Amino acid sequence: MNEKKNFVVGLYPRVSTEDQSRYGHSLDEQEECLKKLCDFKNYQIYKVYREEGVSAKSMNRPKFQEMIRDMKDGKINKIIVYKLDRLTRSIQDLETICNMVEEYNCSLESISEEINTDTATGKFFIRMHTILNQLEIERTS
Repeated sequence: MNEKKNFVVGLYPRVSTEDQSRYGHSLDEQEECLKKLCDFKNYQIYKVYREEGVSAKSMNRPKFQEMIRDMKDGKINKIIVYKLDRLTRSIQDLETICNMVEEYNCSLESISEEINTDTATGKFFIRMHTILNQLEIERTS
């Protein structure tokens, strides 16, 4: 019998610069989109982990670390981001995050890329997308 899983989610909107807030997707815009998805899919929101003015170059971010602790403590079983690059821009960090998420029976979902790691295909595409993001960063820097 296929039971529907109840998701208790952590929402992770992040911007790294003032320009990103002005010209990209602001924290408020990201949060609104994340909440709309939760309403549509009947996800229960545990907490919004708003990260402002912090780069995704490392995982040493206060709200990110708080979210990971809550995942490890079993408070959330899904992390939702607006775009994967809000979570990380590093292939190595993504692999670490994916392994942690899997170890703690959690999953990742990205609205923009329509990626959800609840499936094997989603796990594959999340890694492929991050490889392409890293290529873009290396080509433009």
